Amino acid sequence: MVPAKLHILVEKANNGDRKALERLIFEVKDLVYNLSLRMLLFPEDAEDATQEILVRVITHLGTFRKESTLQTWVYRIATNYLLTIKGKGNKEFSMDFNAYGTLIDDGHSDALSYSENIGEQLLLEEEVKVSCTHGMLLCLNESGRMVYILGELLEFNSVEGAEILEITSASFRKQLSRARSRLRSFLMAKCGLANPANPCRCRKKVDHLITKKMVNPVNLRFAGQKERSIDLIEKIDTLEKSVAIFRSSPQFATPESVVQKMKETINLL
Repeated sequence: MVPAKLHILVEKANNGDRKALERLIFEVKDLVYNLSLRMLLFPEDAEDATQEILVRVITHLGTFRKESTLQTWVYRIATNYLLTIKGKGNKEFSMDFNAYGTLIDDGHSDALSYSENIGEQLLLEEEVKVSCTHGMLLCLNESGRMVYILGELLEFNSVEGAEILEITSASFRKQLSRARSRLRSFLMAKCGLANPANPCRCRKKVDHLITKKMVNPVNLRFAGQKERSIDLIEKIDTLEKSVAIFRSSPQFATPESVVQKMKETINLL
């Protein structure tokens, strides 16, 4: 929806129009959920964070002054929250680049023994790719991760990113350069998608990660999109692969449980 129409919805919502408020939340819910998912890795944690952030959007909507776009304002609320919490899952899973490199190096298998069904194997391979990509972001500290998501994945420029995070443009550029360099170096040294000379392949990691209980084959968190992001990478020649690996991760719809909770919250106003 264009900014002008969003601002009209804001005015109506602030005047007590619950339908306008519901439409407004519908417009921003997915950007909040996908930002939360990239920051926290685990969908369960992202759902909790999304719910909390959207409640803050609802309760603070009257403070929106149109000095920035509504999207920027929502991202600012979301980033302020996400930089102050750790999800239950990533407290256990997050590790530094050295430990993550060891995880990537270990447990390669040329055979995918868990399932002989080609469709299931393709889904498991996609699950490994997306979960590994999200997990790699956790190797960055919270501020570096957020800057990378905003600047490299969502493609905000340094002025926009600085406005969202309420820092200087110079600081945003410096942090983005550092995060970009660390992830690029790591991918080129470890990831077979970024550098075919590396031995790691998502398919080869499936059995090992199932054994380590880092992938649950009966409850996939990320796979299931119509087009696999891992296939998109193989078609890309011009864009630097280290960037494409992250940008190719699918956008996810906000879970219906969160949507229903927001409708209940709005109806209680």
